[in-house]
Amino acid sequence: MNLRQIEVFRAVMSTGSVTQAARLLHVSQPGISRMLAHIELQLGLRLFERGRGRLRPTPEALALHEEVEQVYRGVQRIDERAQALRTGAGLTLRLLCSPSMALQVVPQAVARLVRGHPGLRVVLQAQLLREMSAQLVRQEADLAISTLPVAHPLLQAERLGHWTLGLVCPPDHRLAGREAVGLADLAGEALVGFAADTPQGQLLAALAPTAAAGGPVPALEVRSGQVACALVASGAGVAVVDRFTAQAQPPGVLVWRPLRESPRHPVFALRHVAQPPSAPAQALLEGVRQALQADGASVRPGQA
Repeated sequence: MNLRQIEVFRAVMSTGSVTQAARLLHVSQPGISRMLAHIELQLGLRLFERGRGRLRPTPEALALHEEVEQVYRGVQRIDERAQALRTGAGLTLRLLCSPSMALQVVPQAVARLVRGHPGLRVVLQAQLLREMSAQLVRQEADLAISTLPVAHPLLQAERLGHWTLGLVCPPDHRLAGREAVGLADLAGEALVGFAADTPQGQLLAALAPTAAAGGPVPALEVRSGQVACALVASGAGVAVVDRFTAQAQPPGVLVWRPLRESPRHPVFALRHVAQPPSAPAQALLEGVRQALQADGASVRPGQA
């Protein structure tokens, strides 16, 4: 029996007549009669005793109906499961992100995601690019939000927005009142610098004038924007950090001013080329775009 035959048989068993079964299924009465005759012929069983406009099921029909009901309960479970998947029920989203993205942008997007997908489980880790790429390649993670580009044949990148560098300093600092600053403005300042092998350190090395040319000389060296901000808040000097790290600091403690020399650096969504995103993953990406858009740093799909 195919699914259509099962549907007709169940309708007849439920209604007790060809006429009512036809109305239930919105088909003609002769069509139901022909289908019943074909089912009996195909199975080699007499399923109904006909008389006085009613169909009385035989013991064979009753036994068969029990199996049919199990099939229908299974179909119902499939439908319920499909509906539950729309809210993320039973799904896990394994999410990675760059440390600066884990401070504000990604948490905002994750909070929005779980409100709309109450059955979803999210596992979030902040990772450096090397480990992030390795986990994606091994398919140990579903999605990553990265502030740095990656070139790997098994990874696909989608641009979501951008980030820039700027100066963080105390609110009463001489540069706090400016709309933007240049690296030349930092001459003579105690600068919290970054290690040469960090992205911030490499960017600053490429942008900054040398000490001999009057450029700032780092008094301290760190590897984390959060640590740099903590040092600035403690009075150790000023620092050049990304906007996202600065905005995650407590209000009123530090101010962030754009660095005129800083280019825009993309924010990427990364995933394995053989692993299409789930509906929750797509919703997460939209949440990241919205969080970036609130900061004027969003790129919509299809934009360069």
